[in-house]
Amino acid sequence: MTPNATLPLPPGRHSRLGLAWVLLCIALALHVTDEALTNFLGVYNPTIIALRGRFPWWPMPVFTFRVWLSGLVIAIVLLLAVSPFVFRGARWMRPIAYIFAIIMLANGLSHTAGTIFGRGLVASVHFARPMPGFYSSPLLLAGSIYLLWQLRRTKPEPQQVRAQDWTDI
Repeated sequence: MTPNATLPLPPGRHSRLGLAWVLLCIALALHVTDEALTNFLGVYNPTIIALRGRFPWWPMPVFTFRVWLSGLVIAIVLLLAVSPFVFRGARWMRPIAYIFAIIMLANGLSHTAGTIFGRGLVASVHFARPMPGFYSSPLLLAGSIYLLWQLRRTKPEPQQVRAQDWTDI
């Protein structure tokens, strides 16, 4: 192994982790498409407005369609752009991957729960079932679980942890 090597684990293990990352990015892109085609903002914006009525400090913004879609497209492109670091096993990507997977798991579960209950977080906001974004939520659930599984499977052993692992940046 060369002095600048960034793979503390066998390459095959990281290629599966990278694949899981890319698959979750694709699932997110399909989910955004699903939400865009089924008027997700028609549920999201009234929910945020109602929550701000109850809690003035509520931090979530209300979006126009163009801003919402543009922001998510940029986010997906950025997530895909860092894929090579995941494939190389960059240690600094592991916490980001955990956060990404957990947020997508929560997102998929919330669309499923919204479909089951016929409403979102606020009782005053109702929508026709299924909830916008529901059809692609199983992809988010499967993709996030697969990424979490690969993160656990490729967890470095204590002897593999280096004091400073900045060579992969």
